[in-house]
Amino acid sequence: MQPDLLDPVHSAHALQQLRTLSPLVHCMTNDVVQTFTANVLLSLGASPAMVIDREEAQQFSAIADALLINVGTLTRERAEAMHAAIESANRAQTPWTLDPVAVGALAFRSGFCQQLLSLRPAAIRGNASEILALAGMPGGGRGVDTTDSALAALPAAQQLAQQTGAVVAVTGEIDYITDGVQTLSISGGDPLMTRVVGTGCALSAVVAACCALPGERRLNIASACRIMKQAGSRAVKQSAGPGSFVPAFLDALAANGKGE
Repeated sequence: MQPDLLDPVHSAHALQQLRTLSPLVHCMTNDVVQTFTANVLLSLGASPAMVIDREEAQQFSAIADALLINVGTLTRERAEAMHAAIESANRAQTPWTLDPVAVGALAFRSGFCQQLLSLRPAAIRGNASEILALAGMPGGGRGVDTTDSALAALPAAQQLAQQTGAVVAVTGEIDYITDGVQTLSISGGDPLMTRVVGTGCALSAVVAACCALPGERRLNIASACRIMKQAGSRAVKQSAGPGSFVPAFLDALAANGKGE
């Protein structure tokens, strides 16, 4: 069965909601991408916060609108803080998103993310190799990079969605967003987006923000993917390479939907 295409009306509405509601997103993300992630969320109208101490994270996740768990620079101390934040978020019915960075390549983070699957993530966002590994299926990967296509990982994404109740986004040249029954595909973007640190991690933060919006979660998450790909396509036209791409990308996110 061919995935459905997202109606642009949905992504425009999600963007309007982001700017109107300005969800507070608790980002427990990796050290490499914190500034870029915060700037992406701010450009879209969301409100980022990076709180990582165990006691503070547990307290803050209960008052945030959404929680992001990104295991890119995982430590045992941070794993404990993330687990506490998730349990607090679940008690407060705060939706949380898992970004299983490099799962399958490293044992500690792979085991940790497997444990988190039982804690009811609202969304899971990863590349093909990460989603395959998280679902226990064979796949390739080199560190944080994937050697599999997103389409090849779609059955794994559908299995994960059915297993966990999460909406799963497997992203790549084409993004696929599934609840285990219905699937949407999002095309666009540009290969230059993979030459800049943090675009995938920032996408996971936008996915987390969109989980806090009213309406159908699958459509909101697909809208997050479309918004980011659209901004990437526009930014490439204004940039000469990775260095000039980043400010152009943030400008494109901020301008998205304004005067178009």
